[in-house]
Amino acid sequence: MPTLGRDYLATVLGASEPPCVSVYMPTHRSYPDTQQDRIRYKNLVRQVEDRLAKTHPGRDARAVTEKLHALEGDNEFWNSGRDGLAVLASPSRFDVFKLPRTVPERAEVADTFHVKPLLRLAQSADRFHVLCVSRERVALFEGDRYELHPVQVQGIPYSVDVGLTYPDNPADSFHTALSGPGLRTDHVRDGRGDRAPELLPTTERYFQAVDRAVTDLVSNPAGLPVILVGIDDNLATFRQAAKNRFITADAVSGDWTRWSLNEIREKAWGVFEKRYRDRLEKLKEDFGTAEAHGRGTKDLYAAAEAARMGRVGVLLVDADKSLPGSIDLNTAAVTPGDAAAGDLLDDLAELAARNGAEVVVVPSDRMPTATGLAAIYRY
Repeated sequence: MPTLGRDYLATVLGASEPPCVSVYMPTHRSYPDTQQDRIRYKNLVRQVEDRLAKTHPGRDARAVTEKLHALEGDNEFWNSGRDGLAVLASPSRFDVFKLPRTVPERAEVADTFHVKPLLRLAQSADRFHVLCVSRERVALFEGDRYELHPVQVQGIPYSVDVGLTYPDNPADSFHTALSGPGLRTDHVRDGRGDRAPELLPTTERYFQAVDRAVTDLVSNPAGLPVILVGIDDNLATFRQAAKNRFITADAVSGDWTRWSLNEIREKAWGVFEKRYRDRLEKLKEDFGTAEAHGRGTKDLYAAAEAARMGRVGVLLVDADKSLPGSIDLNTAAVTPGDAAAGDLLDDLAELAARNGAEVVVVPSDRMPTATGLAAIYRY
């Protein structure tokens, strides 16, 4: 399955392949509750079939429902879950995401996908990566204040032996993790090691390899902040080697090899929380200033037209609010309707994102308006 990030969402937002089916539902993590999840999914698929029969009868609809039913019968898939499930299906696409946070139940058939919950997960407002570094190995995680899970990507040198088998100069290659020309091992036993007078001569080169891989394979596609974790010497050396623009100024200092996953998450969120709150407060202030000078709006119709013209630079959307209806992504015409027709705020987010706006999905209690949106114009 694809990795949920900015690159993935760009392909989904650019897709025009109706019928587009979006299924969201809260799920459970363990048996026997997971079996109830399968039943709920089955019921949502029935709703989708009924709507497809009315709006998109024909071969394309059958291609979509066949994919939905195949997942329904996948016993291995339903044996374990997370807190939420998202399924995006069309004649040419079938993407499934087990989500780290719960989502409201929803089954929608429209000309575009419902992506606001995924935008919230993929954006950098409240999610981050954690990169734990030591001289012998690194660990990479993704999460938020509630959950942290490992990120395993082929091409990232998680251990020093892998990192040093791909040098810039082939003549400098090293042979094994703990032996080979130029690689000292006498002071290394764990993530901290003894306090040697000097860092290992190969540490900087290993950190350079890690930084390049994480930047290219994870940070650039996802666009999430990266919080470093490690002892002070390793943090300093890594920063000297790093060129990843997503690394935050603050870090977590300590020997992460002795911490549990929850301890790493709590310490990382402690570093990130102030940045998160400060960013949302600044966005609220920026909107207040923009609106006062006629360079922003909380009106849906005005925001839709501005988004169509590419005038919206930043769009804040209420994570917990839904407005039934649809927006034509070509003309920006707003058509209020029932919940089955779609979500106006989701369509507005899609329209704005397609035309270059930064879309930030914000909790209700941090929104600067009660309309569900706040648009800041570029000009």
